[in-house]
Amino acid sequence: MSTEATDRVAEGYAVLGGRDPILGGLITRVGTPDPFAFPDGGRTAGDNFAGMALHIVAQQISITVALVIYDRLVVVLGGAPTPAGVLALDVDAMRALGMSHSKAAYLRNLATAVATGDIAIDDLDAVSDGDVTAALTGVKGIGPWSAEMFLIHQLRRVDVLPAGDLGIRMAVQRAYGLPDVPLIEQVRQRGAEWSPYRTLASTLLWHSLK
Repeated sequence: MSTEATDRVAEGYAVLGGRDPILGGLITRVGTPDPFAFPDGGRTAGDNFAGMALHIVAQQISITVALVIYDRLVVVLGGAPTPAGVLALDVDAMRALGMSHSKAAYLRNLATAVATGDIAIDDLDAVSDGDVTAALTGVKGIGPWSAEMFLIHQLRRVDVLPAGDLGIRMAVQRAYGLPDVPLIEQVRQRGAEWSPYRTLASTLLWHSLK
């Protein structure tokens, strides 16, 4: 992270720890992890299309397996995935790389949306979180969770709460001593007090499960 980003993250953790004793306890326990860390080995740094492509590939599978499939795609395309490159492959060609039929279709949907100008993916860095989410979830196959992961890992946004993530919900239950796994809306309500650092709170909750 840049010095400016590091300072902002440090400030955010300090604010959360002072505002919420439970999160303060998690900071004592797990430290202050990099909220934007994504174990892709720098494959998609600065490339929004490649970043979203990898997040589609990684849906519901481990990142280790996702990277194997992504790297096969890079080899076939002769470089990082682009809309034109993806559209040059049919679904069967992508399935041969290890993708499911649905993920191959979703990746082509994204490529089509970018190629036709429906999504100006290279301009998303300057767009609000809500508008990024709206643009991405307008593509069949990209749901709120994938859009939220893109916001965190690719665009490095600090105020994202993936309330539908089961890990987040389980961590909230455990950390706050709740009798049941909270509903998505209950997580959102609790997380309102963590703004504008909900990404950092989410990171603490994920790490608390380790």
